[in-house]
Amino acid sequence: MLALNQWQPTAPIVGLLTDIDDTLTTEGIVPDNVVQAIAALKAKGLAVIPITGRPVGWSEPFAAAWPVDAIVAENGAVALRRNASGGLDKLYQQDEATRIANFAKMQAVLTQIEQTVPGAQRATDSAGRECDIAVDHSEFTQMPQANIDRCVALMQAAGMNATVSSIHINGWFGGHNKLEGARWIIKTLFGRDLDAEIGQWCYIGDSTNDQLMFQHFDNSFGVANIERFVPQLQHLPRYVTRGERGAGFIELAERICALK
Repeated sequence: MLALNQWQPTAPIVGLLTDIDDTLTTEGIVPDNVVQAIAALKAKGLAVIPITGRPVGWSEPFAAAWPVDAIVAENGAVALRRNASGGLDKLYQQDEATRIANFAKMQAVLTQIEQTVPGAQRATDSAGRECDIAVDHSEFTQMPQANIDRCVALMQAAGMNATVSSIHINGWFGGHNKLEGARWIIKTLFGRDLDAEIGQWCYIGDSTNDQLMFQHFDNSFGVANIERFVPQLQHLPRYVTRGERGAGFIELAERICALK
């Protein structure tokens, strides 16, 4: 990973995609200066889209309050965008019948995990989830790596996709993920092809569930606290900030703004 100050984009930057937990947040809160950094990016004409493993219900107040184009929640399954009347539209990648069938199967897997993995507890934000499940490993409890691995294995054995964020183990049925969610929302909002203009977009994150994005984006960034996950990452971000969490995000936002 190179220092952020070595980054020189090869094309004009049009947008920033970002993780939320431990990338925008510090001690679980998105500070005002992070929201101000997002607003500064928007003032320069850039698109800003958080893409998170958090549930759609948890994301709603932030989608309404932050100066973002949309929030993609549940690892690419569902998006929230403001509409002309000031409310929020909810967009899904799966049809309703598929979501209902998958939800029932996922709840059975979640119950199995809680019953068989010592200390496993569903994430406290589970009530707001529609398209995935989440087990807490570092938000309000501390789960050893061996038990995290057991949770992932049980999800995968049930035919689910599974990924580990800085706080949760997420599992879901379907072909969506953060990258597919990014492609989908950029096409939906702007009619643009992410892959055709990948050099004009940036991604910043902090953990193993961001590595598909790190692999795909030339302009990929990790906040400094990604160091915790480096031994588990097959694909690292190209660049890393000096600051951790929200402070690292602000560093990148300031660098992007300085280029406009």
